[in-house]
Order: sequence, then C-alpha cells, then structure tokens
Amino acid sequence: MRFDTLDQWLDWQSTLHPQEIELGLGRVADVWQRLKPDGLASLVITVAGTNGKGSCVAMLDSIYRQAGYRVGVYTSPHLIRYNERIKLDGKPVEDRRLCEIFDAIDKARGDTTLTYFEFGTLAALYIFSEEHPDLVILEVGLGGRLDAVNIIDADLALISSIDLDHTDWLGETREEIGMEKAGIMRPGRPAVLADPEMPTSVFTAAQQVGARTLTLGRDYHFRQTAAGWRWSGPDEIPLNLPVPALPGQWQLQNAAAVVMACRCLQRQLECRDEDLAAGLEQARLPGRLQLITGRPNVLLDVAHNPQAVRSLRSYLARHPEQSPIRAVFGLLHDKDATAVASIMSDSIEAWHLMDLPGNRGRLSHALAETLRETGITAPIHGYQTFTEAFDAARSEAKGQGLILIFGSFLVVGEAMQYLSIE
Repeated sequence: MRFDTLDQWLDWQSTLHPQEIELGLGRVADVWQRLKPDGLASLVITVAGTNGKGSCVAMLDSIYRQAGYRVGVYTSPHLIRYNERIKLDGKPVEDRRLCEIFDAIDKARGDTTLTYFEFGTLAALYIFSEEHPDLVILEVGLGGRLDAVNIIDADLALISSIDLDHTDWLGETREEIGMEKAGIMRPGRPAVLADPEMPTSVFTAAQQVGARTLTLGRDYHFRQTAAGWRWSGPDEIPLNLPVPALPGQWQLQNAAAVVMACRCLQRQLECRDEDLAAGLEQARLPGRLQLITGRPNVLLDVAHNPQAVRSLRSYLARHPEQSPIRAVFGLLHDKDATAVASIMSDSIEAWHLMDLPGNRGRLSHALAETLRETGITAPIHGYQTFTEAFDAARSEAKGQGLILIFGSFLVVGEAMQYLSIE
C-alpha cells in the first residue's frame, strides 16, 4: 500500500492531478471500468442543483432508511472529516476501509491521473458495489453533465434548483447552467424538477435525451396547512405530511420533490406514507441554519452563493429577535463576494473575516476590500484564523444578539470543530 493513513492518501491525492477541478468523464469512467466492470447493482438516485442538493439527499436517505432499506450516500464537500462523504446506513466509512479502496484505485488507474474528487467518487462507488445497498444516492459535486458521479446511469434524476454559481465552469446564465445540470437525466427515466421556474434549457435537454420530467407546479404541487403541509401529484391521493425537520421555508419545495421521487420509485422500493412522514421529521443536515443557543446565540450556514444567501437573509428577517447580528465570514475566490455582500449588507452589524487556505482560498484583506467596494459601512475586521475571528465577534457581542457564521464549508467546518458540534 502506498500510504498507511487516510490523511496521507488525501494529501497525495490533492497533488496528483495538475488541476484541482477537471470536468470530464473519460478518465474516471475508464478507471471505474477497470475496477468494477459489472458496475453497480443498486437502484440509483442522482441529485444535482445549485442549492438544496444536500437537503434532498438527507431527506431521501432518512425516508428510505425509515422504510427499512439499506442506503448508501455520497456527498461533498465534508465539514469536519472526509469520511462524512461516504455513508452506509447513516454511518461514515472507516479510515482503514477507505485506505484499502484508495489502494485498489491507485493500482487500477495505471498512468491515469485523477483529481481529489474523482478518487473520492470512485471510492464511494467501489464500496457501494461491494456492499450492495438497496439504494445509492449520489450528490453531484459540480454541474452534472461532466461531473464524475455521472458515469453512473441513474434510475432517477432530481434537480433541486438552478442559480448562478461556479460560473467559470458552468456558464454565466441560468440557461447555460441548467443545460449542465440536466446532463444527469437518462432516456426513459424520471427526472424530478424542484424549481418551479426551471430554465428552458432543462426541458430542452430532457426532450433531447428522452427523459420523463415531473415539474413542481405542473405535475406535482404542495401547500402549507395549519397542521403541516399537503402534497399532491399525478393521479395520486393527496398526502398530509409534517413539516420537515430541516429549518427554512424553502425546505417544503425540496421535500415536495423528494416525495415525488419516492412516488416514482414506488414499484422498485415501496415506501409507506408513515415512512415519508417519519423520514421528513428525522432528517438532519449539519451546517444548514444550525442554531446553537447561548449567550450569544450562534447560527451556522454554508450559504455561499446569491440564491442561498437570499434564503439566509429571509430566514433572519423572520427572526428579528436575533439582532444585532455579527458575522464571521469567509469565501473562496471563485464565489461572487460582491453579490453575497450586497444581499447581506443591511443585516450585518459588524463583519469578522477570516483567511481561507488553498489555491481557491481568499484572504481576509482581499475580501474586506470587496465588501467595502459594495458600499458596506459597517465595521469590517480581518483575521488569519477562524478562532481569531470568532473570539473577536464573541467579545464584541458581550452575550447579546447573534453570531452568524456563514460562507464556505471551510468556515462552518472550522466552527463546528471549535465549538465541538456534530
């Protein structure tokens, strides 16, 4: 074996390929064919979207495990430990197992270079091919059409939302980005669309490939009720369901798409109404509007693009009792800091920025300059580490209001470690 520890494997993987991101299926599909020529035997759901992917994955996982099925889940990025990315029946895969599989991938790849993400994707697929769970849920890392998970032909595609993010890779308009996300659809198979204003390009792609789309507001619907919410679909008896445990008004939109997906797969994996209800109530997703009560309260959220940040601002507006709000914030350099800052400018009393590491990391002084250029007049402070930024915000708060920790997964992950949150 090339390395003995998971950290050694991951450090090496981050340097193996000349680019951190290289979209394309050729290299990873070739290595997968060498590793597992028989592919996956499990039913597969692939989830793409700008925001809401993680929520949809969490709800699907919770529902099907509640129904008694074995479920494999692959997501990215992680918050604290790499192992979070690959789970079987809700439990992260252990270090030793990952090391053994990385070794098998290393031997199978020959001279083919793989990115960090491609190694992880192949490891997840390898584990799922060996364990044979009833259902595998794959979250797209970037885009869809050329993302590594798309080497697998999903039995059902779910697209949560389309907005501007990763524009350097996916295009500068919702139509261009929609075409990339739509690449996970397959001929004759259902594609559940959770955005009622889905770009035309998604429907064009569905027609070209021959996928069967089911769209929120056209094929299925939801409305909030006094006791929860009501879902209705094509030729279905309406369902009365509890509000999902995941916070945020927009989670009903995600939950409606999840219920539609479960209905589409009912013949392959039967799901009772009670399983749907219990699964929605028990779904958990760390780092998304995660409130830690104290003096002051702390709110964690990985909102890092305009659509997600608008949702965050809407949540804060519905909870004015949390003010004043002091932000601990960091953003990668390929994110639209100007748009994010503009959306949040009226909500934040003081900004405490932190440096982010790596090739995509943005330093706090550069981020501060961007914030000032947007016209923000609230105090802006820069720090090298999360600890420095958080301690300064907490000292300034004097036990009052809210410390909002948001932006990159790296920021929220460090917060969870520092605050010992799981």
